Amino acid sequence: AGRRKLKGNMDIELAVDMMRLAPKLDHVILFSGDGDFRSLVEAVQDMGCRGTVISTMAVRPPMIADDLRRQADAFVDLVDLEQQVGRRHEDRPPRDNAADDDPARADDDVEA
Repeated sequence: AGRRKLKGNMDIELAVDMMRLAPKLDHVILFSGDGDFRSLVEAVQDMGCRGTVISTMAVRPPMIADDLRRQADAFVDLVDLEQQVGRRHEDRPPRDNAADDDPARADDDVEA
C-alpha cells in the first residue's frame, strides 16, 4: 500500500507542476506511459502547449497506454533514444549495493 501511495502522490505533484507551468511553456515532455495522464496532456494542449510522451512499445505488454499515445502530439519510443542517451553495459558505473541494504533507496520502493 505504501508504494502505491508514493506513486499516487508523485502523479499528483507532476500534474500540478505541469498545469502550473503550462501557461509559460510551448512544449511539455512527459516520460510516462500511464494512461491516467491522458487528460493532463489534453489539458496542457488546451492551454496551447504541445505534448510529447516518451515511453516504450518494445515490451509486451507495451509500457504506454494507447489513449495516452494517441492524445500526445508526438510519441517517442525509448528504443529510438537508446543511441543518444544509453550507455553500454561496460561503461556503466558499478552498482551501489547500499540500495540493497537500505529499503528507502531500493528502486522498487518508488514503483507501483
